[in-house]
Amino acid sequence: MARRYCYNDVLPLTAMVAIECTNVGQNVLFKKATSKGMSYFIFITYGHAIGALLLLPLSFLFPSGRVLPSLKFHLGFRIFLLGLIGFFAQVCAYKGIDYSNPTLASTIRNLSPAFTFILAVLFRLERVALRSSTSQAKIMGTIASISGALLVVLYKGPQVFSSPSPSSTLLQLSYSNWVIGGILLAVAYLLFSIRYIIQTQVMEIYPAELLVALFYNICAAIISAPVSLIAESELSSWMLRPSVAVIAVLYSGVMQAFSSFVIAWGLHLKGPVYIAIFKPVSIAIAAFMSAIFLGDSLYLGSIIGAIIISIGFYAVIWGKAKEDERTTSSSKVPLLKVEENVE
Repeated sequence: MARRYCYNDVLPLTAMVAIECTNVGQNVLFKKATSKGMSYFIFITYGHAIGALLLLPLSFLFPSGRVLPSLKFHLGFRIFLLGLIGFFAQVCAYKGIDYSNPTLASTIRNLSPAFTFILAVLFRLERVALRSSTSQAKIMGTIASISGALLVVLYKGPQVFSSPSPSSTLLQLSYSNWVIGGILLAVAYLLFSIRYIIQTQVMEIYPAELLVALFYNICAAIISAPVSLIAESELSSWMLRPSVAVIAVLYSGVMQAFSSFVIAWGLHLKGPVYIAIFKPVSIAIAAFMSAIFLGDSLYLGSIIGAIIISIGFYAVIWGKAKEDERTTSSSKVPLLKVEENVE
């Protein structure tokens, strides 16, 4: 019982918190690398290629114990679609961070539960009963999350915290760049939510987390390579010299392999809404790391918007948790009833 509890509850929780922490670190390293002139197209391509190379031996060392179906066209197309959506989502996300900062990215990430809930309803993975308190909580939470995101993007407000770093004056953001960055980040996390929905369907058909993560990274690398070569035709820009860019690319590759596996496993074990639960964890981490390593400032609009988004976020999660409790309790048969049936 204890082993099952650890696998089903403790391990997913620990893994998802670790994912949020590593994602913030990756965003901060990306911002630092691009400030030195590195292209985000190159960053994405190298990240997926290294992730695929790391996952390839692991898929042989830890084969799936299940009997897997053959990779038919409809399944292969969905995995290819995952790579395509993942690539464009990362392009929007990194360009959004380039226009703004990792703190805004972590704040906008909290839209994922709202986007995922809306898409899950459209794809009939979630049921909505307007008279149910849980459905009302999820609907109101979705509205609050979107409202909070609009506030963060459209209202910057006065500085609440200004980094003492001398580089902070070079990194001040114009209002127009802030808005463009916020819109790109919102599009990115909408695409990530679509990816979660499709990947959940893929995991139901092909329940092999390592292989799905490997195929996803291979497809994303194949898609991103020609696009990136067109965008960055100078071959000299692809040569990584010893600098923060090398650290950022290697870190991105390792985290790409780790996160794609954990997300595939989490989607299979818990579903798409659970994956989105941990997004608010990254706000404080991002604000702290951005202030120290990038010299970014914290604005009042980001704080107020983050609070509203977090309230909406936890309203959606509360509704989801209550629905799961009801489903679990209704599926259980009382012991007395079982004994009567046996007799």
